[in-house]
Amino acid sequence: MNKKCLMMPPAVILGTVLLAGCGQAVAGKTTAGHVDGATTIENCGRTLTFATAPQRVVAMTPGQSELLVRLGQAGKVVAEAQSKGRELLPELAAAGQATQLSEQGPPSREVLLGVAPDLVHSPTGYEFTAEQGFASVEQLKSSGAESYIATAGCLERRSSAEVRDLLTDIANLGTIFGATEQAAKLGAEAQGALDETQQRVSGKVRPTVAELFVEGNTISAIGAGIEHNMIDIAGGRNVFSPSDAAFAQFFSAVISAETLVEKDPEVIVFTTIDEAHGQATRDFLKQKFPHVQAVKNDRLVALDSDDVMPGTLGNIRAVEQVARALHPTAF
Repeated sequence: MNKKCLMMPPAVILGTVLLAGCGQAVAGKTTAGHVDGATTIENCGRTLTFATAPQRVVAMTPGQSELLVRLGQAGKVVAEAQSKGRELLPELAAAGQATQLSEQGPPSREVLLGVAPDLVHSPTGYEFTAEQGFASVEQLKSSGAESYIATAGCLERRSSAEVRDLLTDIANLGTIFGATEQAAKLGAEAQGALDETQQRVSGKVRPTVAELFVEGNTISAIGAGIEHNMIDIAGGRNVFSPSDAAFAQFFSAVISAETLVEKDPEVIVFTTIDEAHGQATRDFLKQKFPHVQAVKNDRLVALDSDDVMPGTLGNIRAVEQVARALHPTAF
C-alpha cells in the first residue's frame, strides 16, 4: 500500500479502491434464512452460509472487535487487524486467544489465512482487495471462511449509507452467531441512543458544517454517505450535499481552498488518523483559513477515523460528539 493510502482514513480508501473495480452490491435490510439446517444471510449482494456459528473470527478493525464483544462473542475472536497501536479490548485479552495482525493497513493474504479464520468481519470491501495483496472474498471462501462486510461499507450503499445501517449489522451478526437476544438488546440500545440525540437537537437552529479530511495541503470534503448522515442526525447542515455534482458518484471529493472560504462553514468536523494528524490538521486550518467562521470561532471538531468506519458502535459516539459540539446547551 502506498503512503497516500496509509494516510487517508479507511473510509476514504474504501471508495477509491472499490470504484476501481472491487465492487459489492448492497443489502439494505436483514435477510436471513435456513437451508438444509444452515443459516444464510444476504450481505452486499452475496449469500453467506453458515452450517454452524463461526468459531474463529477475525475482526478487521477494533470497532468490529467491539461489536463482537458486545454481542457476547469475545471468545470467538482469534485476531484483530488495523489496531493502530491500541491494546486489545480487556474482554479479548481475558479470552486469551486474539492476536493483532496489523497496525495501519489490512493484513497480507498470507498473514490473514495463517490464522485459519472461518469468518472475517470487515467494515468495507477494501480489506478484501486482492490487488493490494489482501485475501479476496473468493480466496477466503475457498479456505473455508465467509466474509461479512458492514452494510454501510457495501459499494452501492456507500454514498447513501446511514448510521442506522449499523442496526442491520447487529441483527445479521446476532443471527450468524445464534445471539439474537443479545443483538436485540444491543440494537435497541443503539437505536435509543440515536433517537435521544435527535430529540435533544430537534427544533434547534442547524449550524452550517463542513466535514473534511486534510492530508498535507490537500482538502477532501464529505458530501454524502454515512458521515453526511452523522451531521444530519447531530443537528447540523452540511454545506456539501449528495446533489452536488462533485458527490454524484462518490461520497468524498477534493476541494479547493477557495471553495472552503466561499462555503464559510460555522463548524468544521475533521477526521484524524492519530493525535499528531489531528494537531497538524488544526494547525493547517488555523494558518490557512483564519477568517473562516469555524476557525475564527474555534469550532473545530476532531473525529477519530475509527469512529467513522462503517458498522461500528463508534458511529453512534461520533454522532453524539458532533451533536454536543453543535448544540452544547442541549446536553
